[in-house]
Amino acid sequence: MPVPPFRADHVGSLLRPRAVADARAAKVPAVELRAIEDAEIPAMIKMQEDVGLKVVTDGEVRRAFWHFDFMGMLDGMDMAVRDEGVQFHGTKIPPVRPVINGKLGFPQDHPMLEHFSFVKDNTTVCPKISIPGPSCVHFRTDPADIQPEEYRDPDVLFADIAQTYKDAVAAYYALGCRYLQLDDIFFAYLGDPKQREQRNAMGQDPDWLIDRYAWMLNEAIKDRPSDMLIGMHMCRGNFRSTFAASGGYDAAADAIFNKTDVDIYFMEYDTERAGGLEPLKLLPKGNKRIMAGFITTKTPELETMDSLRRQFDEAAKYVDMDQLGIAPQCGFASTEHGNAVTEDDQRRKLELVVKVAHDLWGEA
Repeated sequence: MPVPPFRADHVGSLLRPRAVADARAAKVPAVELRAIEDAEIPAMIKMQEDVGLKVVTDGEVRRAFWHFDFMGMLDGMDMAVRDEGVQFHGTKIPPVRPVINGKLGFPQDHPMLEHFSFVKDNTTVCPKISIPGPSCVHFRTDPADIQPEEYRDPDVLFADIAQTYKDAVAAYYALGCRYLQLDDIFFAYLGDPKQREQRNAMGQDPDWLIDRYAWMLNEAIKDRPSDMLIGMHMCRGNFRSTFAASGGYDAAADAIFNKTDVDIYFMEYDTERAGGLEPLKLLPKGNKRIMAGFITTKTPELETMDSLRRQFDEAAKYVDMDQLGIAPQCGFASTEHGNAVTEDDQRRKLELVVKVAHDLWGEA
């Protein structure tokens, strides 16, 4: 089995197969839906293998959201349907909101443990699962929806979130997971002036949040065995090819690179909304790797090899090429709705990822 890190990778989510989408729309019974998912996911894994990737996921096919499904399966959390969903550029996501109604914890029968095992049992390359990072539990929960009195103290709340994720990391390792990805996108959100204003209005200093989020993440992963690699994905929102935030990584770069024991960073860089490449210079020399998200999942147009080489030439001014790799900037379907691309577009993007890796490093 190939061992991470790799030069070619992807964030995790893939467009939902038609059979799965139709079954969800028809609200078929859970047992029937599971059987359809079980039938479709091996073909998705094979597609990833066929394009030359050495790491595969289940495409997050069993989820409606990249984050809420996982969070709603934690002890002490539920999902509530509200009048309005989170605002994105020109649209809103479905009106689901997390509520913390008890002591947080990671249940040993969390359904997404089985999701990983299914991938592991159906591939000959490296299986990976992407789960929402610790910051999601705090950032996406309105203070009014944090019900336990003891969680009015943010230090108590953050400590329990960190412990919850530490238990999750241990549970995945016990199943054979050696490559776990945490989608901690809100480090990138907190580089957006509007998002920072919103947090200040809530009485939350955004720079303090960045520091505390880094602490939570590091607490969760610092005791993992040495043969388990941790990836971290950051972006500015991805719903039906729209976005929620804009701004560079400047505010968070030191925290994410130097205050966490993360091995692999998936960083959105497909548009000017992500800011410049200068923050990459804060990556410490060594084995940490940045998967540069120069290839977009939001539109079908295929990036050219020349443009991608130029972007890597620019990135190499700030970080050694040996500490770089290539991945799309985000998933193809962060929610079950998917982005405005086709399955053929998706495959061509993944093929391009592998081609770039071979062209620049001689390996995928």
